Amino acid sequence: MNRIATYVVALTVAVGLAAGAPALAAGNLAAGGDELPELKIDSTQLKFSQNEYDIETGKYYRLTISVDDSADTFGLVMPELLRNSWLDRVAVDDVDIHASAIDSFDLDGGATLEIAFVVLRPGVYDFWSPGFEKRGLKGKFVVK
Repeated sequence: MNRIATYVVALTVAVGLAAGAPALAAGNLAAGGDELPELKIDSTQLKFSQNEYDIETGKYYRLTISVDDSADTFGLVMPELLRNSWLDRVAVDDVDIHASAIDSFDLDGGATLEIAFVVLRPGVYDFWSPGFEKRGLKGKFVVK
């Protein structure tokens, strides 16, 4: 067998072994995690308590989102973040929500939303309240 053929066979065997090997991770990625500053929606002042979150891929985060009691119903849209994350928990007022895909939420006045997630891809992901983004209710997740 010539030299090039030997390298091709060796490479083929190595790729085959790597493809069949199980992926191993040290520890539980969803254990503990970092609590992000709460995102409070002020419906009278039309502002968020936080307009930017700096986070990292592969880390577990918990985020509480709340809207003040004077609000009727407020929407919160964050499609890119939610589509590029593994969602461990989504709960409104301690009621768990189980869905295969989520990209926005509607919160009644006084409601609290909790999400726990791991972002899988870096990028800048916007979030906003529909109809109010030009009045200041917009923000972003900067994911490194």
